[in-house]
Amino acid sequence: MTTLVVCLDRNDDVGRKTGLATPVVGWEAVRALVTDVGLADPEDSGVNSLLETLRVAQQLRDENEDVVVAVVSGERESIVSADRAVAGQLDELVAEYAPDSAVVVIDGADDEQLVPIVESRIPVDSVDRVVVRQARDIESTYYLLKQFLGDAELRQTILVPLGLTLLVFPILSTVVGPAEGAAAITTVIGLFLLYKGFNVDDLLTALTIKVRDSLYAGQISVVTYVVAGGLTLMGLFAGALGVSALEESSGVLIPAVQFAFDSIPWIAAAALVASAGRLLDELIRDEPLRRSFLNLPFIVVSVGLVLHGFAAYFLQQQGVIDPVTIPAFSIGLIQVSEFTASAGERLAGYVGTAFVLSIVGVRLTSYLRGPSIEDAELTERPDSE
Repeated sequence: MTTLVVCLDRNDDVGRKTGLATPVVGWEAVRALVTDVGLADPEDSGVNSLLETLRVAQQLRDENEDVVVAVVSGERESIVSADRAVAGQLDELVAEYAPDSAVVVIDGADDEQLVPIVESRIPVDSVDRVVVRQARDIESTYYLLKQFLGDAELRQTILVPLGLTLLVFPILSTVVGPAEGAAAITTVIGLFLLYKGFNVDDLLTALTIKVRDSLYAGQISVVTYVVAGGLTLMGLFAGALGVSALEESSGVLIPAVQFAFDSIPWIAAAALVASAGRLLDELIRDEPLRRSFLNLPFIVVSVGLVLHGFAAYFLQQQGVIDPVTIPAFSIGLIQVSEFTASAGERLAGYVGTAFVLSIVGVRLTSYLRGPSIEDAELTERPDSE
């Protein structure tokens, strides 16, 4: 088996600097060519390509393979004439040495265009691309840019916004001024980066698919989600109304707590409706009901009570809302006098109710679910003793 180790030189740097005609064939001839090219231009990367060609040939010889070392160059007139010259020299090598395969050594993207010409004549086992260590960063940058420009998605993501920015900025600078134009463009770019950074497009696509599947499947959660969205908007509106009723000298913290105090009940109700719709969908299915869906409504209400209690605590401490007063009442022989709860007692009542409700949810979920799979296996397993 004969292997042709060929170094490709499309621009004829070898002939131009040494005056030698190609192909140059043979170990001694190529080694002498290394010296000639190095003396003519020590900075030429072709010297490294020739040395790599000799190294590969030596490695194959050590593995007891028949090796033919050659250097093939093109012409300087045109690209077509250069490629045809390389093709003719390869035909000469194939006719004279009849190689079974080839190892191609190149040192740049221009020489890489000759690889298909070699493949059309000889099976190519390997393409050895030589990168000079000092120029590795430059070469890597070039190939990264080449891959970038060849990727349609990256071009649309980077080049299109950059081009629009360069087009719109002069217009905005002329109409509203450079500072306002730069601020507007910076805002748009920031929103675009956040949009891409948080994968909003993927989230919207997944949401669209989910809504479509829900509509086609006739799920109840579609209706409950719409109701939950309406309740959320009502909660935000109620929070805004509560903030607008405060005095202007309230600062920042009190309006934020007031907004939470007024909006949390509506938002908790929205979450409760949404979770109830999801629970109903799970109940309609024939599959076993997951425990998380059963416990979710209790958790939602418990969290809402805790958050509402903390907001009420801060507002009552600042005198924004009145304390809770329980009027006097009697049950049979038991008489209870009027009771006014302090801020701490009010918070304790909310937190205690939330804990009780969450415990009830866990117990009820365990009861409705029955024994777990592990418990059932232990019950059915016979005693090994």
